Amino acid sequence: MFDKSDPRATLEKPKDSQAGFSEFAGAEYEKFYEQPPNETNPLSKTWWMRGQNFFIAYSEAEEGGVFTRKDQVDEYVLLLPDKESKAVVTWNGSETEVAGFSLAIIPLGESEIKLIKGGKVIRLFSSANADLENLPVNQSSYAEPHPNVALFKPWPEAASGYKVRVYSLDVPKEEGRFGRIFRCSTFMVNFLEPFEGPRDPSKMSPHSHDDFEQSSLAIEGEFVHHLRWPWLPDMNKWRSDDHEHCASPSVAVIPPGAIHTSQSVGAGSNQLVDIFCPPRVDFSLKDGWVLNEEEYPMPKHK
Repeated sequence: MFDKSDPRATLEKPKDSQAGFSEFAGAEYEKFYEQPPNETNPLSKTWWMRGQNFFIAYSEAEEGGVFTRKDQVDEYVLLLPDKESKAVVTWNGSETEVAGFSLAIIPLGESEIKLIKGGKVIRLFSSANADLENLPVNQSSYAEPHPNVALFKPWPEAASGYKVRVYSLDVPKEEGRFGRIFRCSTFMVNFLEPFEGPRDPSKMSPHSHDDFEQSSLAIEGEFVHHLRWPWLPDMNKWRSDDHEHCASPSVAVIPPGAIHTSQSVGAGSNQLVDIFCPPRVDFSLKDGWVLNEEEYPMPKHK
């Protein structure tokens, strides 16, 4: 279902498990530019939303802004997408500088992020951190677990143990590799190559996932998320197609079973970040796709 020029066309074909589905969840869309932030203080404003297994905090922060975690139960991700921003992460009594246009993995326990130069601050937490569950604007959507989503199970920790790990996003594009993918024990993040201008409608990539959600975070430009759900035996559970226009910043959470593809429609640069919790096996099996794969072992898989 991928265009032949798409690196994902080389992925192993997933098993067709949709025949066993008895219902589907709808997609979740949060357009932060249309709603007030969940949290505000003089130096930052933050919007929260969630998927089944994760929480996303999107912040706009000024110099001096601070974000703390007291009882974090597992690794979480910090993303600084603006090249001119900068932060210092304090964990276990040591400080680590995080330059703009970087991704950092921060261990469990107590930590602090302090902005030295302001910009966008994106944090990703697993749903194991129950103290965060009342913050997302869409918390009521997950009052009951969504169907078809596998339970969150963390992947193995890094072979060399816990520490703050920082990775530059300034990675040259490589033929055959899909985006810029990093993983840890809780998340896989793909900082995609930006779409410059509208996407060619003859080269879309409709596909579906059997048992996990995909969160697509738009941080620049505009997209239309196209979704189609297979028909079930019970017509009462059929869903109409989605063609949801989302400018930035926004998040779309795409449920298992939904055939989907995202189309950039902005005139300038259009930037998506795809987020998976826990990491994806199929991407991890592709040689060279996960840029920090040597640090984080894979779990045993069938």
